[in-house]
Amino acid sequence: MVKVARLWPTLRRLLAYGKPWRKSLGLAVLMLWIAAAAEVLGPVLVSYFIDHMVAKHHFPLGIISGLAVSFILLQLLAAALHYYQALLFNQAAVGVVQRLRTDIMDAALRQPLSAFDTQPVGQIISRVTNDTEVVKDLYVTVVATVLRSAALIGAMLVAMFSLDWRMALVALVIFPLVLTVMMIYQRYSTPIVRRVRSYLADINNGFNEVINGMSVIQQFRQQARFGERMGEASRSHYLARMETLRLDGFLLRPLLSLFSALILCGLVLLFSFSPSGVFEVGVLYAFISYLGRLNEPLIELTTQQSMLQQAVVAGERIFELMDAPRQHYGNDTLPLASGRIDVEHVSFAYRDDRYVLTDINLTVPSRGFVALVGHTGSGKSTLANLLMGYYPLSQGDIRLDGRPLAGLSHQALRQGVAMVQQDPVVLAESFYANVTLGRDISEDEVWRVLETVQLAPLARSLSEGIHTRLGEQGNNLSVGQKQLLAMARVLVAAPQILILDEATANIDSGTEQAIQRALRLVRQQTTLVVIAHRLSTITEADTILVLHRGQAVERGTHQALLAQQGRYWQMYQLQLAGDELASGIVASVTD
Repeated sequence: MVKVARLWPTLRRLLAYGKPWRKSLGLAVLMLWIAAAAEVLGPVLVSYFIDHMVAKHHFPLGIISGLAVSFILLQLLAAALHYYQALLFNQAAVGVVQRLRTDIMDAALRQPLSAFDTQPVGQIISRVTNDTEVVKDLYVTVVATVLRSAALIGAMLVAMFSLDWRMALVALVIFPLVLTVMMIYQRYSTPIVRRVRSYLADINNGFNEVINGMSVIQQFRQQARFGERMGEASRSHYLARMETLRLDGFLLRPLLSLFSALILCGLVLLFSFSPSGVFEVGVLYAFISYLGRLNEPLIELTTQQSMLQQAVVAGERIFELMDAPRQHYGNDTLPLASGRIDVEHVSFAYRDDRYVLTDINLTVPSRGFVALVGHTGSGKSTLANLLMGYYPLSQGDIRLDGRPLAGLSHQALRQGVAMVQQDPVVLAESFYANVTLGRDISEDEVWRVLETVQLAPLARSLSEGIHTRLGEQGNNLSVGQKQLLAMARVLVAAPQILILDEATANIDSGTEQAIQRALRLVRQQTTLVVIAHRLSTITEADTILVLHRGQAVERGTHQALLAQQGRYWQMYQLQLAGDELASGIVASVTD
């Protein structure tokens, strides 16, 4: 009973999704009851025929014809009603799944980025696809079968008690036996079903990793190892499924068939040892027929427990994601009026035990240009992510336009602050869709920004211009072209604050100069925060902040930092030496 109490809240929540279709479901239930009554009346007609005609050797053609036609019409009516109620249940099920998938996708899109740092993508995909499909089976199969079986059992009980209450009491013995089997089945099947769903999510996650990393897997000849890992996940899923099948095979149909046979023996014994004339042969036939029909809905009710368990477990996984904390934004809806940035004593840790930024202070005036430099792991990208509002601060405060970043609404923050990342995401859509991202921007504006980032010649060379569909993840674009496309997204509607996370790393020097000219124009209305490894790209910065192991160790202009001959000077000298070495190698190869 405790487990039932635990499962009920999830089941009730899943069933609540069917409320918009309650009229259709109500009509389907009515059809089920009428169909059940039609099915139950068939043995009553046969019983009447046996007791009043066969037993008396009296066969009036008119009555026999009427009974035959009535029997056939009842069966046809039951079949038609079952067909239409199945359509109604399927209609409701598809609608429920659509709503569920919309809600769970909305929840996934609003998750904090920290949730994706640890949760595999395949797990989320499994919840959106497989788990919601299992919930569809709850409506199509479980609910429909339970209601149909309940209607059929109810109608047969009414008919049995109407025919003979003593035989009906004997038949009732099967119900406590079936209830006992159902409770035992639930006890042992629930943990197995949870494992099945978990293994299926692992398989989806594995396929996602294999497909996304196919080039690396083939390059390092790791097909066999990844194949073994996928095989192990599949074997675990197979073994868990076999456990459920063995449980079904032992507890369900064999036991229930045994119970039905025992009840049948009881009815025959009651009929045999009763005085002559107490029970009629037609009544016995009707009870035997009902018992045979009663066995099937009881078996269906018990077998549906497996699907019910799967649906509840799938619902738990779905609602776990839907109820998870969402990305927090404030209520300040006013757009940013300037690009001023104030970072005051900011410290941050992805985990509580290790800070990646410690006591960072930075002030950037509106329309200013600040550069963040440092070795890999120094905290540059983390500071940029904090300016984007992706993570809550551990300590300190960040103010944009003099207002707390945590108080800005989603719209105000995303319209006012934008980032171009080193590895941008490219949608499997057209150039136009990738630049506008659903915003109301004209084609002329898109062409203008493509000219600015040097992508217009490429777009013109394509068969459908800016409406040409790009490949999956932009696989028909070079890495540099992807960065230019990401730059175009931002420049088409310049924000108050623009963050470039090594956004020109994979661009040739000629294109980079064009981008630098575009950024000089953007600076007239935008504050620039640039993360750079190539220090030659930030010589014009108003302030250069040098980070080392999460701490700000130097700050100043390019010339001032070189004069200090500190860490920035060392980095600059190393890059100069590297450039000279690379030039020498190229020259020697050319000669």
